[in-house]
Amino acid sequence: MDYLKFLRRNWLFLLAGFLLTFTSSYGQTYFISLFAGAIKGDFGLSDGQWGGIYTIGTTLSALTMVWAGVLTDRFRVRVLAFGVMVALAGACLAMAAVPNWVALIFVIYALRLTGQGMMSQLGQVAMVRWFEASRGKALSLSSMGFAAGQAFLPIVFVALFASFHWRSLWVLAAVLVLLTIPVILMLLRQERTPQSMAEQAQRAGMQGRHWTRKEMFGSSLFWLMIPFAVGPAAWGTALFFHQVHLVEMKGWELVEFVALMPIYTLSAVACTFLSGWAIDRFGVSRVVPVQMVPFGVAFVVLSYADTLWMAGIGLVIFGAGQGMQSTAPAAFWAEYYGTRHVGSIKAVAAALMVFGSAIGPGITGLFIDLGVTFPQQMLPIALYYFAAAALAGWAIHRYKPTLPT
Repeated sequence: MDYLKFLRRNWLFLLAGFLLTFTSSYGQTYFISLFAGAIKGDFGLSDGQWGGIYTIGTTLSALTMVWAGVLTDRFRVRVLAFGVMVALAGACLAMAAVPNWVALIFVIYALRLTGQGMMSQLGQVAMVRWFEASRGKALSLSSMGFAAGQAFLPIVFVALFASFHWRSLWVLAAVLVLLTIPVILMLLRQERTPQSMAEQAQRAGMQGRHWTRKEMFGSSLFWLMIPFAVGPAAWGTALFFHQVHLVEMKGWELVEFVALMPIYTLSAVACTFLSGWAIDRFGVSRVVPVQMVPFGVAFVVLSYADTLWMAGIGLVIFGAGQGMQSTAPAAFWAEYYGTRHVGSIKAVAAALMVFGSAIGPGITGLFIDLGVTFPQQMLPIALYYFAAAALAGWAIHRYKPTLPT
């Protein structure tokens, strides 16, 4: 009921956040990886070479995000979204026309920067800044854009493979981005700070301060939370990036594996709302320490899965972690470091996320070329998640007492 009341009162802003996160799909790994087989075939690339290209392009976008993400502190969402979405449409058209593997590096860079990087940053920073008392609810509702994109776009575009060349589908993606622009501009034509936040001062972080990015770098909490920030992007990206390889190793059909995405999405949606409620009710400090555990369990299940039914169970558990990932990190940075400079601080977090999504496919692709299949790599990855969960829990326990009451 609280969610419905909140949605009715703030639907314009929440719909804008939903569309921003949904439009990030065209630069997300789960979308780009759908074309992996066609791209490797056209350019004669191995799994390791394709992963290396993806790593280079994504790493460059992560470095750029450190600067570009700060723009969300200086420009209104309406203004910045227009420019980013035009650039994203251009990147989609560039992918449709990419002539060789060298140019592919720069196209991947553009897609990852504008899609995964800036569109995600815009959607989450807008929610963190626009809403204070109901930040968890706002993040969970706007994050439905991530879930909707991951649930429906792979199914639609895989189905279209039967009738259209893969390059034509990137033209379609560009058209869809351009069609979304006027809707965003209409929703935010009177962009303002919602009443729920206008009546309150900005929320200070640890020690009652609004931390700058430079001050955050001097905080040991930031360095302790790096595995928490990098892990889900690194290995979650690798999972979807190598889905073609994964189904080949397991003896499944890609279309059957992709058909499991809706149940993964349902799990992610349910846990997104649950974690949003938990953040508002108990605080983000209770959610962060357990966020990594479902990821680790999911990789254990998927490692041993020998049927699509078991794969479905693994994806449901993975979706639970992804649901918490949609809300907890953005709320964490705002709660512990304050909201005044949240754009520049979140830009660093976004850069870490993008960097993680760069190294994950590269590292796992290299091991695949060395003869270690991705299913064989899943157990060490699970151990990483469990270790990161323990480290995040210890860091939260140490620094939580410094938060303002």
